[in-house]
Amino acid sequence: MSAPINVRAFFAPDDPEAALRFYEGHSKLLQIYFGITKITSGNQDWISHKNTVVVIVEDDTGTKTYGGARVQIADGVLPLPIEVAIGKYDPKIYTDVVPGSAEICGLWNSKEVAGMGIGSLILSRVCVALMTQLPVKNVHVLCAPITTRGAKRVGAVIDTSLGNEGVFYYPKDDLVATAMIIKDIHEVSSAEQVEKDLIFNLRANPNQIRTETGPKGTFEVNYQLGLPQMVR
Repeated sequence: MSAPINVRAFFAPDDPEAALRFYEGHSKLLQIYFGITKITSGNQDWISHKNTVVVIVEDDTGTKTYGGARVQIADGVLPLPIEVAIGKYDPKIYTDVVPGSAEICGLWNSKEVAGMGIGSLILSRVCVALMTQLPVKNVHVLCAPITTRGAKRVGAVIDTSLGNEGVFYYPKDDLVATAMIIKDIHEVSSAEQVEKDLIFNLRANPNQIRTETGPKGTFEVNYQLGLPQMVR
């Protein structure tokens, strides 16, 4: 991919058109490739939610969407997707989610960029980097088996206090999901050192162009991660 890829962050209501592109791309991927038509992070409520940050991966024209992820902040208005997903199996999640909690959810990438490391590494890294711009102390993640390793690399650990040592059968009886958490979002002490360095670099320089290396080679990424100041 010769042209730079844009990775930008925004509060969902600030760009509803891009938020809708994100939603449609994610829904299409779940339905076509995984046969999943109902998933808690897949509803549209978040598009108008002022405490949801969207991270979107686009082409250099800003019209083609290659993937993305969301950071949803717990605010007592919109439940975190993990609460809706596993609350009926383990109500402990309701007491675990407190002011200062957030969730990384809805992570996906299109087949066009599969194998570049965008879904497995870049999006997770960016979401963790964003947290210091937000009123967030700890972050929940509900991971499919394919995303568990990437979550561990950026500092998430399995939350063994939930479910069966952190494991649930979700969103279907033949699929496994693992509840994970980052308790020290500023320090990310459990992150691999190389990831920690990259996270801190993005925190110090949220708007930058970097050459990234993935399994399919190198590519340019234009990061636009500076968020407007939240009204606390």
